Amino acid sequence: MIMKNIKLTIEYDGTNYCGWQKQTGLKTVEEEVEKAIFKSTGKRVKLYASGRTDAGVHAYGQVANFRIESTIPGDRFIYPLNDKLPDDISVKKSEEVEDDFHSRYSAKSKTYRYLVYQSKIRSALLRNRAYHFSYELDIQKMKRALEYLVGRMDYSSFTPIKSNINKNIRTIYSADVFREAEYIVFEISGNGFLHNMVRIIVGTVLDIGNGHRRVEDMKDIIEKKDRLSAGKTVPAYGLYLKRVEY
Repeated sequence: MIMKNIKLTIEYDGTNYCGWQKQTGLKTVEEEVEKAIFKSTGKRVKLYASGRTDAGVHAYGQVANFRIESTIPGDRFIYPLNDKLPDDISVKKSEEVEDDFHSRYSAKSKTYRYLVYQSKIRSALLRNRAYHFSYELDIQKMKRALEYLVGRMDYSSFTPIKSNINKNIRTIYSADVFREAEYIVFEISGNGFLHNMVRIIVGTVLDIGNGHRRVEDMKDIIEKKDRLSAGKTVPAYGLYLKRVEY
C-alpha cells in the first residue's frame, strides 16, 4: 500500500476538553481523534495540527494531518471517523493531500472569532459558548481601536509569556468587530498568534468600548510591550478557531 497524507478539517466543542494537545491523564481533542483513527484503521498515527487550542476553546475549522498506509480513499475517512468520535467532535472534511503538506507549517493565515453575548441577563444556554457582557459598548470606538493592531509588530502586551527580543512579532492581516443578532463578534486574522493573544485583545477592546479606556490608549499599550498595560484575559469559552488558510 502507498503511504497517504490525509488532511482533516475538524469542528469541536471544547467545553469538556483540556485543549487540543495530548496531556497525560487529561481528556483532549487530539487524543480523541487519534483514538478514532485507530478504531477505524487499526493503526496508530501522529496528528499534526495547525495549532493548539486551550482548554474550553472551540473550533469551526481546526486542521490536522496524518500519514497512513490504508485502502480507504482520502475523502472517505470522514465517515468511519465520525462514527467513532464523541458527539462534540466532528470531522467536516477529509482529503488526501501532497506529501509535503503540513497543517502547521503550510498554513498561511488563521482566523479566530470571539463571541460576546451582550445582554442585561445572562444566558444559561450560552454559558459555554459566549462571554456575557452586560455593559453598553460603542462599536465604532472598538473598530478604531482594532485598526491599531493591523500590521506587523511586537504584540508582547497581549500575551503573558515573556520572551527574547523579536519573539513576539506577528502579522495581523485584519481585525474587526460587529453586531450579529445578540452577539458582539470579534474576528481577527493573522499569520500566527501568541498564547492568549486574541483573548487579551478582546478584553482590552471591551474596556475601550465601555469607556474605561480611550481609543488612543491602544497605541500606547502596543508600544509599552508590557502585559500589565493591557486589559484582562476574557474567558476561553467565547473563542473559536474559525478557519485556517493554505
